[in-house]
Parts: sequence; C-alpha cells; structure tokens
Amino acid sequence: MIHFGGFELRTGNDAHAVEEGVPSSQPFTYFSLFHRGRKLNSNGKGRNILFFRVSARGYRLVEMANEAKPCPCDMGYMMEYGGVGQEVQIEHIKAYLVKPPSDSDKAVIIIQDIYGWQLPNTRYMADMLASNGYTAVCPDFYVGKEPWSPSQDWSTFQQWLEDKKPTNINKEVDAVLRFLKSQCGALRIGAVGFCWGGVATHYLALQYPEVRAGVSVYGIIREREDRYELKSPTLFIFGEKDDVIPLDQVSVLEKNLQEKCTGVDYHVKVFPGQTHGFVHRKREDINTTDQPCIQEARTDILNWLQKYM
Repeated sequence: MIHFGGFELRTGNDAHAVEEGVPSSQPFTYFSLFHRGRKLNSNGKGRNILFFRVSARGYRLVEMANEAKPCPCDMGYMMEYGGVGQEVQIEHIKAYLVKPPSDSDKAVIIIQDIYGWQLPNTRYMADMLASNGYTAVCPDFYVGKEPWSPSQDWSTFQQWLEDKKPTNINKEVDAVLRFLKSQCGALRIGAVGFCWGGVATHYLALQYPEVRAGVSVYGIIREREDRYELKSPTLFIFGEKDDVIPLDQVSVLEKNLQEKCTGVDYHVKVFPGQTHGFVHRKREDINTTDQPCIQEARTDILNWLQKYM
C-alpha cells in the first residue's frame, strides 16, 4: 500500500495497481486520499484527488485537484508522450500535424477534449491514425485560451466553457479544411473528436457534408433542434458508466436518430463497464480488464473511417 504524509492512497477503480505496484512506465496516475481507512472529503462536498508522477524512484506529487467539486471528466492517465509529428501554424491557430508513412489523399481532423490540443493522449491518437494512412491534424480549437485543468472546481465549468463552445468553431474548421486541401493534398477528410471534441464532431456532421465521416467519442449535442439531421456518416462511441453522458441520453440520441436521420449512415455503440475517457485516457497496458474495450473502440474508429473515406 502506498502512503503519503501519513495518508493512504488508493486509485479507486484501479486499486489493484496500487497494491501490486505500478510499473515505472506509467507517467501519471491519480489517487483518492484516505486516512485510517476513511475516504477524506473536502467540507463534505467532494473528494480529494492527488496527481502523481510515477518513476523508478517512486511517486512524486504533481498537484492536488479539485477539492471542492470534482470534475466528472477524469484526467485518467496522462501519457508522457512526445509524438512523432510537429506543431505548425494554420492561419490564426496552432496545430499538431503528423503525416502518414506514404503519400495519402486522406486526412483526419482530431478534435481535442477539454484538456486541450497539447494533451499527449490526444497526440497519441493522432499518431495512431497517421500510422494507418491518414494525414492527422489536431488544431488548437481554443485558439490560445487555457484548457480545463483537473485542479479547477467543476462548478466553474460553464463559465470556463462560455468562450469555448464546441458549436462555435466554423472559423477554425474552415481554416483547417483549406490547409488540408491546399497544403496536404487532402481529397477525403474525416473527423474524430473526444469529449468536447465529440460534441464538435457531432456539430461537423450537421454542418459540413464535405467531412465524409465522423467519430464522436463520448460527446453529443444536446441543445440544437437539428441535432439528429446528420449530413455525413457518424459513429457515436460511449461508455456504459459515463457520468457525463448517462445511458438515458444515449437512448434518446439513438431513438431520435432512428426517427429523424434518413439517408445517412450512423451507429451508436456503448461499451459495457467503461467510463468517460476510456478510449484515449486509459492505459491499455495498465488496465488489463479494460484493454479489450479500448482496443475494440480504436479499431471501430479505424474501420468507420476506412468504410466511408
């Protein structure tokens, strides 16, 4: 058992990793804080979360997160991953760009989650797509504004989101499309988004028929009247135990798509036992019980893009 300053640290769903010893290859993890076997709360309102960097020398505290009201969108495991691509300037925004091993006229826009375009996990997904034959670009859709931090209080999230609406990205999308067509020779373009980016991908499927295929990973539009009138084939991926998007919302989405989405293919898939962020913020080499779902979801992404691009 790991102790820190007289307190006991547990990972919650991944307590076995603490008991058995987390490999030094795991760069970050998070633990709940216990004292004498009792989980500590902050004024009875929320849990204390500690972020640690893991190395061969042990665990080093990175930051204490969200003592008042925890974010349901867990950071999970932040990879220590530099990526094989490069940062470029696309008109008024920065982006992470990675090219496939050989020339290709297919490109995918990777849309970030609330933790921003520089999250190593998202860049890892971009590199995975590039290795499968796509030019992959992950733009900074926040246009220089600070991404969400796990140390922030979830009660302030709507205020943080006010100038980062995932349905207010046309200027950035237009710039990226111009870049992919003129600078990368892209003739077939798709989109894959996670969390905030999943909502944005849903939006692209409503507004940009030139985006031939989309994969919305744990993200849906809730407020638009036309949100079921897809213009391009879209795969929706969810986790059964997602606190951000409960199953009743997924059921409503599927029911309305059946009634209102005509002439465009779509698929809604729920992975049993999985939580928000599982596709890109869980480590499949650490979470062996989750590994099949993680790999299956990533394969589904590739198959969907292959089918429609």
